Order: sequence, then C-alpha cells, then structure tokens
Amino acid sequence: MSIIASARQQWLATPRRDLLAGTVVALALIPEAIAFSIIAGVDPAVGLYASVVIAVTIAFVGGRPAMISAATGAMALLMVGLVRDHGLEYLFAASILCGVFQIVIGLLRLGRYIRFVSRSVMTGFVNALAILIFLAQMPELIGANWQTWALVGAGLVIIYGFPRISRAVPAPLVAIVLISAFVMTTGLDVRTVGDMGRLPTALPTFHIPSVPLTWETLTIIVPISATLAFVGLLESLLTANLIDDVTDTASDKDRETRGQGIANILSPLFGGMAGCAMIGQSMINVTSGARGRLSTLWAGLFLLFLILALQPWVARIPMAALVAVMIMVSAGTFDWKSITGLRSTPLQSSIVMLATTLTVVATHDLSKGVVLGVVLSAIFFMRKVGKTIAVHEVETAEDGVLRYRVAGQLFFASADLFAAGFEHHGHPKRVEIDMTEAHLWDLTGVAAVDKVVFRYRRQGAEVTVIGMNQAARTLVDRVGRFERMHLPAGEGAH
Repeated sequence: MSIIASARQQWLATPRRDLLAGTVVALALIPEAIAFSIIAGVDPAVGLYASVVIAVTIAFVGGRPAMISAATGAMALLMVGLVRDHGLEYLFAASILCGVFQIVIGLLRLGRYIRFVSRSVMTGFVNALAILIFLAQMPELIGANWQTWALVGAGLVIIYGFPRISRAVPAPLVAIVLISAFVMTTGLDVRTVGDMGRLPTALPTFHIPSVPLTWETLTIIVPISATLAFVGLLESLLTANLIDDVTDTASDKDRETRGQGIANILSPLFGGMAGCAMIGQSMINVTSGARGRLSTLWAGLFLLFLILALQPWVARIPMAALVAVMIMVSAGTFDWKSITGLRSTPLQSSIVMLATTLTVVATHDLSKGVVLGVVLSAIFFMRKVGKTIAVHEVETAEDGVLRYRVAGQLFFASADLFAAGFEHHGHPKRVEIDMTEAHLWDLTGVAAVDKVVFRYRRQGAEVTVIGMNQAARTLVDRVGRFERMHLPAGEGAH
C-alpha cells in the first residue's frame, strides 16, 4: 500500500463516523480532565489543555488510529506529591522529561515487548479498568437526589435502546443531547459539568517551565518522570492491544511509544500535564464507530471549541448523562466471559487474571497489578516448561555402556530435574548423553551438564555429550567445563 493510500485509509475511510464519535469523546473528556486536574492538585485548565494538545498530537504521530490519549487518572495520581512539594512548574518539567524518556524507549524499539504480557494479564488489566471506571462514577450517585438516578437510568435506556431504532448517530451522543435538553428545559436541580470546576477562557499559550537547570532539579523530577513514562506507556500499549482486538486491526507499538513521548513534551509547553491513552474514551470512540485518526484529531479540536466557544452550554450538561455513558463503557469493557469461564480456564491463568484485577483495584495503580501479573505468568510458565525435560535411558547390548537421550528445555528451572534423571550408581566404562532433542538455554543448564559429566568421570567412566545444536554448543564453548577438564580414568571412583 502506498503512503498516500495508507494515509487516506487512516484518515478518511469513515469520516462521518469518526467525526460523530470524536464529538462524544470530547464531551466525555471534559469532566474527566477536570477531575484528574483536581486529583493532581492543579487548576482544571491544566488537564483540559493537556487533553487538547495530547489528543491533537497523537492523532498525527501515534501508532494506533482511533485511540484516544489525554490527561488520565493513572498519571494524575503520580503527580500529587510533586505538585504539593515543588509546585506546578516542576510538574511541567517532569512531564517534558517523561516525554523524552518515552521517545528514547521508542527509538530503542522496546514497545514491541508488550507482546510478552500474557492474555491473562491483559484480561485482568481490562477488568480492573472497567471496575475503576465504574467506581469513579459513584461519587456522582452516592447521596444524589432521585432525579439524578432517574436521569442516569434514562441515559442507559437511550444508550442501549436507540441502536434498535438507528445507528446513524452514536447512541451516547443522543443520550447526552436529549438529557441535557431535558434538564435545561425543566430546570432540574442536578449536578452539571460547571459544578466540577472553572473552565478556561483563553487559548493555551507557549510556556517554558520556570525551574532552575540544576542537578538538584534533576534529582527531584527524574524519579517522577521515569515512573510517569513507565505507567503511561504501560497503559497506552495495553490499551492499544485492546483496541487492536476490538477493531481486528494491527498497530505500531514503537511508533505509539514515540508518539506518546512527543505529545508529553508538547503538552507542558502549552500549559498541560503528561498523559497517556485512555481506555474508557478509546472504547467510547471505537464502539461509536470510529476507526481512523480523524476521530482523535476531532476529539481534541472539538474539546477546545467546547471549552472556549460553547462554555456556557457545556457547563450546563448534567453529570448524570456523562455518568450513564461511562457506566456503558465500564460494562462494555469488562470481559464477562473471563468470569463465566473460570471453571473451564486453566487454574494458573485464572490466578494471574484475578491477581492482576484485584491488585489494580486495591491499589489504583495499574503498574503494580500488571507487573504482578507478568511475574506470576513467568513463574507459572517456568514451572510448566521446567517439567518438560526428560531423560531416557536407551537400551544397549554393550556391557558397561550407558546411553541417555535427553528431550526438552534445559535451563535454571529444569536443571535439578535433569540431573536427577541420570543413574550414577555402578561403574560404567562409557557414558553417552544425546542432546539432539534438547535445547540448553543458560549458565545453570551448562552447570547441570557439567555436574552430570563430572559425576560419571569420578566413577572412572568416559563421558561424551553429543547432538547439541549450534546455540547450545556456543554457550558450552564459552562457559562449560566438561570439555576442557578431563579427570584421569578412575579418579574419584569408589
């Protein structure tokens, strides 16, 4: 596919659906950006400007069309201490350095390694985010009047019922418009977007962080920047994986990594904070029919238009309408089959999924849950692979000759099982170990072969190891001892 054809496919394949979906996303971004600003301890304008700049930037430089990036709660939680102790300017500086880290990671092409995150971890991550999205709506419902509950219920009826009538317009957009019109007409006493915080009244201006360029400044922002870079990329790349699955299309993880970095450098230069991909808004976008970059660009531009040109109207949008949309996103994001299929799913996979979900929900820290899930997956995998090593004694008519055939993966987790598979009693004259069907992976595996060979040699046997593949042979030549050290026949024999 030519560059022009590829660009047309990514930008103009479904323009009407992209524009409508981006409109819904922009409306949903406003209360979230304000809320995340409050969490971070900064003015609502910081989160809103960040959402505009990041969304517009990532539309051009990101690796996953139709994915939405903006200010997020996961990143905001990491900023609280820095803002409290050192102020907003240090947050801007830390956000820029976060972007630099992400660009370096992208240039090193490390984004592709997200594939090592197992499906169970991915499911746990998605389920945890769905739960967190739902829980984030509770402050708007707990203690609210009956009118709010009724409006949320009406919003859900519209969202799930309108597609039966028409799919020309995204149902969430219809719900927001109808409920907003009803509230404005009747004057119901319910919370609105305007109650969340003051909206900005001017375009963002270029601003270089006012911090001293000293070693002390670096020591303050580097730990925060590194953590922001890691959490931001983790959430972005896992969200990209999810959107890949939902849309049945592929994305460029290394380009997405670099794109997130570029966006996070530009955001603080225009008064915003660092951000990353948003699973909730991304799901709103794709479930509303978006498939191209135009949806992300329009979400950012329309958000700017809303907060500047339509501010009085936006401030009157009832939170109940947006809560209904986010509840829909939560229900649609959660992988219900992962619960109904627990009995048929392998126990280890279920443990990884549940551990990831519970850790993220308990700590509100995506990185802790995903890291725990990856570690558990690695442990279970090594235990499983470690048991695949097998040592078989081959019958031979020659007296005093033992022949063994080894099959499987020999590394640190299977080394003990490998060594236990040999019979060291008696006094064989010659021992032959055939490694044709085995692969030797690491230093522990080489040490296990050394151990077996030297045991037989101490009994006075001549030992040969045959059939190693080239990779194993290279490793043995570098660190193995059994081919360089030959005990005299009979030494150590009992």
